[in-house]
Amino acid sequence: MPLTDIIGHERPKAILKAAIRHDRVAHAYLFHGDPAIGKRLTAIWFAQALNCDAPVAPEGSSGSPEPDTCGICRSCRDIESLTHPDFMLVEPEREAANLQIKIEQVREIEQRMIYRPLIGQRKVCLIDEADRLTLGASNALLKTLEEPPDHSLFLLVTSRPSALPATVRSRCQTLRFAPPARARVEAALIATREMPPAEARFLAVFTEARIGEALTTDPQALRTQQAEFGALVAPAALRSVTGVLSAAEALHRAERAPEALEWIFRWVRDIVLLRLGADPELLLYNDRLPALREPAETMSLEMLLTLLEDLDAFARAGSRNLNPQLVLESVLLRLRDAACAAA
Repeated sequence: MPLTDIIGHERPKAILKAAIRHDRVAHAYLFHGDPAIGKRLTAIWFAQALNCDAPVAPEGSSGSPEPDTCGICRSCRDIESLTHPDFMLVEPEREAANLQIKIEQVREIEQRMIYRPLIGQRKVCLIDEADRLTLGASNALLKTLEEPPDHSLFLLVTSRPSALPATVRSRCQTLRFAPPARARVEAALIATREMPPAEARFLAVFTEARIGEALTTDPQALRTQQAEFGALVAPAALRSVTGVLSAAEALHRAERAPEALEWIFRWVRDIVLLRLGADPELLLYNDRLPALREPAETMSLEMLLTLLEDLDAFARAGSRNLNPQLVLESVLLRLRDAACAAA
């Protein structure tokens, strides 16, 4: 996988290339940023670049190879397929009810990392979703990070760096990853998925330019959900209190209330953006501007902003402390009251 295949992240890529070029690779890195934006992909590239059997053509007149991967040698292919003897991937056990990286997994890392590489230049351990490390696993990993073998490299990937102990973070060189520009995501979707520009824009806005999510999400399924949940906030649907309560109850029974709240959040967000004069191209409901303009012009901005805050708080808390049905009922009734007041 050549570096050009990774969309965006120019600063982290430049730092990693310079580290390879000047032989100043740290013993541990912490890649952090939003989910599904290319952190893990970059970590795999880094492991490949350090162990590639056939670096790319010389750069300039110096004759030194450009830090990159050929993507086709045995080492590159084995790392990508997770079969390289000097590359380890550690991640939460997907079958478990509570996603965790347990101390037993870290103990296995310790046993394997003490030995020198079998065929590569470095032994690399990629810990994906490192924030899932249990306290015992974090403490065990800390001991290894404090006295790492010279031939070892640890790559910790997370979207929640604050969930990692400060002692672990302090032993790593930290690189922050930000979502790539939306235009680049749209271009990638048009090129790789051969989708129309309007659908590419819709996916890029929906995923907030999280390229990994955009490349795997079905836009037609999203359109179906958009229409279904958009009907909840239509003026006709909000007129009846009984209808609002019945809809909330039905969605809760189908375990879809959180999904409905996510779509309502996006709808309210678009109304607020339109009210504040944002570029319509930033709106998820860009193709439904007339339906947005009326509430944008008539509903209280203070109420809309408060509603956004409450929806965001629910999304962060999940269903641990709040009943999704009650939250959905409250949100819809507040929108109903605002619509009635505006009328």
